[in-house]
Amino acid sequence: MVQFKDASLSHYMEETKRFPMLTPDRERELAVAWRDRRDQVALKELVGSHLRFVIKIARGYRGYGLSMPDLVSEGNVGLMQAADKFDPERGFRFATYAMWWIRASIQEYILHSWSLVKMGTTAAQKKLFFNLRKLKGRMEELERGDLSPATVTKIATELSVPENEVIEMNRRLSAGDASLNRTVGAEGESEWMELLVDDRPNQETVVAEADELGRRHTLLQEAMTGLNERERHILFERRLKEDPVTLEELSHEYSVSRERIRQIEVRAFEKLQRAMLAKVAQDASSRHMLVAA
Repeated sequence: MVQFKDASLSHYMEETKRFPMLTPDRERELAVAWRDRRDQVALKELVGSHLRFVIKIARGYRGYGLSMPDLVSEGNVGLMQAADKFDPERGFRFATYAMWWIRASIQEYILHSWSLVKMGTTAAQKKLFFNLRKLKGRMEELERGDLSPATVTKIATELSVPENEVIEMNRRLSAGDASLNRTVGAEGESEWMELLVDDRPNQETVVAEADELGRRHTLLQEAMTGLNERERHILFERRLKEDPVTLEELSHEYSVSRERIRQIEVRAFEKLQRAMLAKVAQDASSRHMLVAA
């Protein structure tokens, strides 16, 4: 893959022309070679043939004040993630799958770069951030300044967000970011960042959450002892690993059908649930008896 950070945009675009478009059969062949054998040559051809696709997507995000080289670089990160996760057996083309990874990578970069102050945490807020300019253009409200009440209502309804969030986001996008060190007050006696609310959890919350996490981990470990070795292994591989193993892989490992692996997984999960609920009920009963005494 092209190391874009050190290359000009024109050089990068020339580089994309070295890779031809892939036929469905060739694409599948390359994807299988990378998935099964980690064939670096196959990966280079698969990814290289989609570099022009990254540029096309990145061009759609040029209105946020960030350079095209940076946008394309972030898109390339998403492309590589897509190549690593792509399963050619599912029947759709790599470009269709990669598009979501490329967009997600670019959007996360934009949200991170736009401001040091967190401005979009929910899916609805991110949707508002990336669609507000387009909707304003459609409604012929691209000039700076507050939106008309009717436009605010239309945008809020279309994107399913509160009207006050539309107003706030529009003002942020129109005004741009200010330095956190900008002085405020009549005599500039303080800096803006001194007035920002610290939304980090307090120490008591951190300790409580850590205790709860530890309790749940212990509960899970105790409940897992009620499963046999095969059930524990299949449940761990399918539901507890960060990158779950497929039914196909486990069926080969145990020389049984995928449906049989699925049945064992479901049965093991149900046994685990029952054991954990029973333990929670037992602990609650013990605490109640102690309080009563």
